[in-house]
Amino acid sequence: MPMNRDFLSALRREARDAPESGIVEVFNYGRGRAGLIPLWAGEGDLPTPPLIYEACAKSLAAGETFYTHQRGIPVLRTALARYHERQFGRAFAPERFSVTGGGMQAIQISLAAIAGAGDEVVVPTPAWPNFAAAIGIGGARTVCVPLDFDGTRWRLDIDRIAAAMSARTRAIIVNSPANPTGWMAREEELSALLALARKHNAWIVADEVYSRYVFTGAERAPSFYDIMEADDLVILVNTFSKNWAMTGWRVGWISAPESLGGLMENLIQYSTSGVAAFMQRGAVAALEEGEDFVRDQIARARRGREIVCSALAGSNRVRFAWPDGAFYLFFAIDGVEDTRQAALRLVDEAGIGVAPGTAFGPGGEPFMRICFERKAEDLSEAMRRLCAWLET
Repeated sequence: MPMNRDFLSALRREARDAPESGIVEVFNYGRGRAGLIPLWAGEGDLPTPPLIYEACAKSLAAGETFYTHQRGIPVLRTALARYHERQFGRAFAPERFSVTGGGMQAIQISLAAIAGAGDEVVVPTPAWPNFAAAIGIGGARTVCVPLDFDGTRWRLDIDRIAAAMSARTRAIIVNSPANPTGWMAREEELSALLALARKHNAWIVADEVYSRYVFTGAERAPSFYDIMEADDLVILVNTFSKNWAMTGWRVGWISAPESLGGLMENLIQYSTSGVAAFMQRGAVAALEEGEDFVRDQIARARRGREIVCSALAGSNRVRFAWPDGAFYLFFAIDGVEDTRQAALRLVDEAGIGVAPGTAFGPGGEPFMRICFERKAEDLSEAMRRLCAWLET
């Protein structure tokens, strides 16, 4: 017998209201198109290097296929501590770190611990859409604070952030270097944000996924690790996805005060019950043996940035800021108002996959995002096609 029941109405409002990803929409629309150059996703085109997947295969062959440590195997948490010591020149305790099912789960667990119904989380936008979605699904409200764009640079208005905070503010999410804009916070901006968080007894959730992808001559981006005190309410999230070409592996980590270790273990237990041990063995190899690969990745992104920015700088229809970090170009085309429709058209008419700015929240609507962590030949051809499309 046919049923006409409205199943959606029987679900939580927060789940029903979870937005469809504007990035995934274009991805699905162009998936499998012959000859299409896909620049829509936040990943490069290199597979995971052998040194990583061979460590995973060795672990599988050894039978490491059982339940394991919920927060991560001790050898991986120790490797994370050593990796941070190399990056920041001081000691880190392995107990700071909890291994998660990718950076997305790290964000979701962190927010679940901090904010719920009636709470607010401040997010500078344009921003990765998963921040707002995770906040909303958890029952809290996202307070968007758009960055300023003057045609050549993105800027954070600290006074605007301060005005957006209230007694309901539980956290500020800071993604620097930023997806999609390439904006990178200066240390004084991080200090100002931390001062606001201290004033309101709010958390900082720092997404420093792109901290190694810096184009200003520095080895890494300014970090909350550089300025925070031991008693500051700061949680940092990261992932193996970008640096080590492990997007499909879904392994990330949370760095939080050691006293939160038990709580993080509980939240991981009641979510995924931990990351597979053989995948964690690959992550250990990435941290301990993958530095040359990371440097090659960054150099590749630097070349990609030069290709796409130089190509579009010659068009009088395109506005953008050369990104200081991450591996995206966020650009606007004069005369194009509906970037969602434009992204779909670019699939059909130019054979290029881009992400529409409408996916990234207030301030992002006139823009489109391309990932330039790709081989030079593909980027050059994509820019040739895009420039030709702009002239039609």
